Amino acid sequence: MNIHSLRRAKAPLALTAAVMLAASACGGSDAGSSSSDGEKLAGTIKVDGSSTVAPLSTAAAQLFQAANSGVKVTVGTSGTGGGFEKFCAGETDISDASRPIKDEEKALCDKKGIKYEEFQVANDGLSVVVSKDNDFVDCLTVEQLKKIWEPGSKVSNWNQVDSKFPDEKLELFGAGTDSGTFDYFTDVINGEEGASRTDYSPSEDDNVTVQGVSGSKGGMGYFGLSYYEENQDKLKVLQIDGGDGCVAPDTKTVQDGTYKPLSRPLFIYPKATSLDKPEVEAFVEYYVENNADIATKAQFVPLNSEQETELKKDLDTLKAQHSS
Repeated sequence: MNIHSLRRAKAPLALTAAVMLAASACGGSDAGSSSSDGEKLAGTIKVDGSSTVAPLSTAAAQLFQAANSGVKVTVGTSGTGGGFEKFCAGETDISDASRPIKDEEKALCDKKGIKYEEFQVANDGLSVVVSKDNDFVDCLTVEQLKKIWEPGSKVSNWNQVDSKFPDEKLELFGAGTDSGTFDYFTDVINGEEGASRTDYSPSEDDNVTVQGVSGSKGGMGYFGLSYYEENQDKLKVLQIDGGDGCVAPDTKTVQDGTYKPLSRPLFIYPKATSLDKPEVEAFVEYYVENNADIATKAQFVPLNSEQETELKKDLDTLKAQHSS
């Protein structure tokens, strides 16, 4: 099974089940890695966190396991916040995150003696999507998005967003409150992280949002760009006017920041002590060294040259923490 079929599934990267990928899923990898004593790598690597970042870690797992069949990488999707809870409790080796770690999460990790490093591994643009049957809106301003999504909003019909829009019921779908996507969207659109109307259909599983929006002519939702790209046959993506005109999300506009304010970095947080396990150290190194291929395979926007240089520095910092 490849990463694309995983992402098209009704419940890819299931919330409670680990993703187990066979070595035969991919080809073209080098011979398997070995530990320092010459033994072939074996063991389990536990990853959990953001459902947005999960396809990146799944792609990395596929590629890595193709050459290291003795290693099993499990990828959970409990949300960025849920992932940090497990990570700071010492339950996982790597935490996927669609936002930086919060101060209270840092404090929890510090209390448990968990040392880590923040790795930006790709770029993403949040996409605002409507039904394929929606033929009346192509672009929304940030102000219009705020009018729809701000706390206490009573907007329930498209003609309340713009009088030129038809009398069509507005049905809203989006990220759950434990999601980094929710944190980011509410921050840049409503001006405060976590500030949102509550009368919408939330889910940590972006495929639930896909199904909800695609099944409603007046539906609207938001999630990572790659989920739109996987569901273009069902959804229509909107251009966003952040003050300089309407801009559609794509690789170029996300990487150069012209798709604003909904372009964002994506992260993994590897635990320093997990590098004691040769298979984890090898996987983290593989993730860094092959970040462009991994991002492309998972249909995200690769790092630019400056970001890639920073990522390699972060790996050196993590190794220094591990050895100290």
